[in-house]
Amino acid sequence: MAGLIIAPRARLFHGHEWVYSSEIKKTFGNPQPGDIVTLKDFRDRPLGSAIYNPQSQIVARRFSRRKQDLDKDFFIRRIRQSADHRRHIGIDPDLCRLVWSESDGIPGLIIDRYGDHLSVQTLTLAMDMRKDVIRDALVDLFDPLSIVLRNDSPFRKAEGMEPGIEMLHGINPETFTVFANGIEFEIDLFDGQKTGLYLDQLQSHAEVAALAKGKRVLDCFTNQGGFALACAKAGAESVTAVDISATACAAARRNAELNRLDIEVIEENVFDFLKKATPDYDLIILDPPSFTRNKKTLNDAMRGYKEIHLRALKLLEKNGILSSFCCSHHASREMFLNNLAAASVDAKKTTRLVAEHAQRPDHPVLITLPETGYLKGFTVEVIPTR
Repeated sequence: MAGLIIAPRARLFHGHEWVYSSEIKKTFGNPQPGDIVTLKDFRDRPLGSAIYNPQSQIVARRFSRRKQDLDKDFFIRRIRQSADHRRHIGIDPDLCRLVWSESDGIPGLIIDRYGDHLSVQTLTLAMDMRKDVIRDALVDLFDPLSIVLRNDSPFRKAEGMEPGIEMLHGINPETFTVFANGIEFEIDLFDGQKTGLYLDQLQSHAEVAALAKGKRVLDCFTNQGGFALACAKAGAESVTAVDISATACAAARRNAELNRLDIEVIEENVFDFLKKATPDYDLIILDPPSFTRNKKTLNDAMRGYKEIHLRALKLLEKNGILSSFCCSHHASREMFLNNLAAASVDAKKTTRLVAEHAQRPDHPVLITLPETGYLKGFTVEVIPTR
C-alpha cells in the first residue's frame, strides 16, 4: 500500500488526526487522490490508515490506527457504532446527527437522520468516491425511504470538488414534519436552505427557552425559528424573530402556524435592525451563521461579533439577558468570551455569566481534535453597575 512518512513533531504524534503537507517527510508508492494510504513514522513504524488528497491543505486524515479498508463492512460497523453511541447517551436516534466526521472515525462524512429520511454530506474526496458504498451500508442498516446527498457545502471546494444536491436513494421526500423539543418543524431535505434543522442547537433552544417565561424576546438570525418558537412555547410575553432571508422567514412563519404559536417575523438585515431598535426586549438571542470559514478573515469576523454584541447590550436594561452563539471553530471559546466582555465594557454594562452552551452531544468532540468542537455560546445577565 502507498503511504506517507510523517515528520517528527507532527501533530499526529499528539493525538490529532490530520496531516498537512509540511508534516510529510516522504511519500512512497505513488498514492492517488482519494486513495487509502498507510502512515509511518520516521523509524518506519506504522501509525495507521488515512485518506489522501494532495489537492487539500489537509493532505491526509487518519481514520484508523491499524491497516483498514473503506469497504461496506467498514461503513456498516462504524455507522452502527455511531448510532449505538447516540442511543446510549440519550439522544433520539430518529432525530440526530448520526455521523459527525472525524468524531465518529469517518473523516468528511456527515449523516443526519430524520426518521425514515437521511441527509448525507461527503466533504472529503475519499468519501465522495465511495458514496455508493455508503448508500448501500445505510440501506442495510436503516432501510430508509430516502437518502438525500446534500453536497452544497462550500467546504467541498477545499477538496477540489464541486457542490451539488442529488438523490442517493429513493425519491425526493419533499416536505415533511418532525418533532423536536415538543415543537413541530417543517423539513425539506432536498430544496430547503440547509440539510434540515440545526440539530446542534436543539439543546441550546431548550436551555435559553427556560429563561424566557414572561419576557419580551428578540431572536436574531432566526432561520427556521428554533429559538423563537422554543421561547414562545415556554411562555414568553412576546417574541420577535429577525432574518435577512425571505425563505427563512417564510419557514419560521409556517412553523409558528404549525404549532399555533404567536411570533412576529421580520425580514431584515440584523445589523440594520439592531441599529434602529428600541430597548423593548428582556431577552435577546444572537445566533448568526459563521462569520468566517478561515483564519484569514477571523479579525473581520470578530469585529462583526463585537458590533452585534454591542448593539444588543445597549438594548438591554438591568436584568436583561443576552444569549450569543458562535459556530466557527476558528474562534476559540476564550476569544469569543473576550469579545463579549469587550462589548460589555464599551456598552457600559456589567454582565455576569448565567449559562454556557455547546453543540448537542450528537456532535461529539474529540479532545485531541479541537476542530470537532466548533459551537460555543454564552448567556449573560445585565446587572446594576456597582
